Amino acid sequence: MELNQLEYFKVLARINHFTQAAESISVSQPALSRSIAKLEKELGVPLFNRVGKKIKLTQYGQTFLIHVERALQEIANGKQALVNLSEPDQGVVSLSFLHSLGSYLVPVLLSNFKKKYPKIQFNLNQNNSALLTKELIDGDTDLCLCSTLMTTETLGWVSLCSEELFVIVPSKHPLAKRKSIRLEEIVHEPFITFKPMYGLRLLGDQFFETASIRPKITFEGDEIMTVASLVAANLGVALIPHIPGLEYLEIVFIPVSAPLCTRPLGIAWNTNKYLSPAARKFQQFIIDAFANQESVPLAPYIKEF
Repeated sequence: MELNQLEYFKVLARINHFTQAAESISVSQPALSRSIAKLEKELGVPLFNRVGKKIKLTQYGQTFLIHVERALQEIANGKQALVNLSEPDQGVVSLSFLHSLGSYLVPVLLSNFKKKYPKIQFNLNQNNSALLTKELIDGDTDLCLCSTLMTTETLGWVSLCSEELFVIVPSKHPLAKRKSIRLEEIVHEPFITFKPMYGLRLLGDQFFETASIRPKITFEGDEIMTVASLVAANLGVALIPHIPGLEYLEIVFIPVSAPLCTRPLGIAWNTNKYLSPAARKFQQFIIDAFANQESVPLAPYIKEF
């Protein structure tokens, strides 16, 4: 059994078409057909059902694919590990993070890290909490800066800090002069929030359930800036963290006295996925940056990096 046979099998299993699969790996269709036939003969079972030009994995093929993908990933990890050993301060880190962290936390962390390790590069990706969890489970990212995630046995997590959430209202709103507010006091206000699978939406729903109220949602957005701008336009109120960049808007941040409204921020990774020395360096850098900090306002803390 040869390595390229396994690679050809994996590609064909994903594309389910000999001609298209052959083109994607730059081999002739007859060569691909011979390789798969040889593999099936060696294994003693059919891996594909063939109906004209269309093919489909058999039960044997589905089972074998799981192990082939695992084996090829291990080989890729091994190759990368050798590269990393020969170049310990180089490499590429795949980093995913929440949309709301991209405007202030991530740039500061990357800037400070690059001062220490200028040769380490990053592949960056923003997403919502549900998709970030999937990316981690699928092994598509090394590290993830996020809030709450679905609990699984394969995900590691280190809490970094707790970020306070505020009720925001337009500057001329009747509540704007309040020093604090109970969440139940905005039950009759038009409420601007985030789409259902976003972390801040999930947290907000939990806080409203704790307060035994159901807000009147008028808009569901993707970005904190969008939500805050709509509040400034006198279209409703919202529950968000106080991030940099919102100072010029005509809004007021009111602390919530009950229930306690905070979101945990942490770094997560897939414990089954190989982490390169570069990824481990960045992981430890982030943990050290937040060490001994508990429930701090994030924006002022970042200035201390």
